[in-house]
Amino acid sequence: MSGDLLAAEKRLKEILAAYSPLAIAVSGGVDSLTLATVAHRVLPAAPLMVHALSPAVPVAATARVREMSEREGWDLREMGAGEFADPDYRANPYNRCYFCKSNLYRSIRTITDRRIASGANLDDMSDYRPGLQAAAERGVVHPFVEAAIDKATIRQIARVYQLHHYSDLPAQPCLASRVETGLPIRADDLSFIDAFESELKQTLGELSTVRVRIRKPGVYVELGEMPDQETAPILEARARRFCEEAGYPFIAITAYRQGSAFVNDKTT
Repeated sequence: MSGDLLAAEKRLKEILAAYSPLAIAVSGGVDSLTLATVAHRVLPAAPLMVHALSPAVPVAATARVREMSEREGWDLREMGAGEFADPDYRANPYNRCYFCKSNLYRSIRTITDRRIASGANLDDMSDYRPGLQAAAERGVVHPFVEAAIDKATIRQIARVYQLHHYSDLPAQPCLASRVETGLPIRADDLSFIDAFESELKQTLGELSTVRVRIRKPGVYVELGEMPDQETAPILEARARRFCEEAGYPFIAITAYRQGSAFVNDKTT
C-alpha cells in the first residue's frame, strides 16, 4: 500500500474504534460493503450489520449483502425500512431522500441502541443529499467522511481487503432516484426498473453504468457508454420490447447524466 492509503486506513480504524460498538447500515454498494468489512475485521466488538429490504433496493444489492455476510460471518439483521408507509416519501418531493433516510434510521433504532454508521464518503459532501440532514438529526456517523476518504480511496481499500469482485462496482443509488421528481414512488415501478436494468446488464456487463429513468413522457435508458452504430438499433429494439411487454412507453436511449431525474425545485 502507498503511504497515503496506509494513513487513510489508519485514520479509518481509529475512528471506527472510537465509535464501537457500531450498527452499520449496509446498502449493498461498494462503500457500505467496504466499511462493514473493515469494521468487522478490525474491531474487537463485532458490529451489527443492518440491511433494509425494500422495493427501492435492487435485488442484486441484497444478494451481495447476504453473500458477504455468509462469507465474513457478519451479525446481519434484515428489516423493512418503512418508507412506503410514509406519504411524504411516496410523493417524491425534491427532498425525498430525507424521508427515506429518516424512516431507515428510525427503523434501525427500534432494533439497537448502538451508534449507527453509514458508508457516506467525502465525495458525497459536494452533492445535494437531504439524507445527510436526516442522519445528522439522528446522530448517525460517517467514518469515511471523518477519515477524509473519497470514493477512489474506498475502491483501493476494498482491493486491499480482497473485495475485488465489488471494488469496481459502479455507483448504485436507490431505485427511487430513477423516478422524476414529483412523480409518485410506486413499488411496481421500482420492480420494473430493477428488472429492466438487470436485463440490460446481462448484455452490457455487470460493471456498466445503466439507469432506467421514469419521467413524465415515459421510460428513458441512460448508459455510461453509448453503443456503437451496429449495436444501437439492436439494443433499442430490445429496450422497446421490454417496456411494451411491461406496459411502459419507451422513449429513447441516451447518455448517462448524474441525477437527471432530479428536479431541485424547492418551491413545489
